[in-house]
Amino acid sequence: MKKLTCHCGAVQAEINILDKLEKVLRCNCSICKRKGTIMSMVKNEDFKIIKGKDKLKLYQFHSKVAKHYFCSNCGIYTHHNPRSNPAMTGFNVGCIDDIDIFKLENVATNDGQNHPLDKK
Repeated sequence: MKKLTCHCGAVQAEINILDKLEKVLRCNCSICKRKGTIMSMVKNEDFKIIKGKDKLKLYQFHSKVAKHYFCSNCGIYTHHNPRSNPAMTGFNVGCIDDIDIFKLENVATNDGQNHPLDKK
């Protein structure tokens, strides 16, 4: 179990993950390239907000399927539910204090600019 917190501590979550993250990634879609976050994913049932649900703000754009959450106090992106798989929760690995994102290896890149759901 890992604890995720935003910068000010108003939002906290518990994430049911092993000691090592299965997959870490960045995304080049229009929002992710701007926030520059390293993310990982778990099933929705493995991510639980334990404090500050009332401090979370939802941001949606384009198809309005994906849900991006930010702390309304400090503005930090904490997690999201991707449109490609709403049964998953992507989370900001930088919000987990005991993980040094600068020491992570094999950070994959997701090609969100060419999202399969945007293909005609």
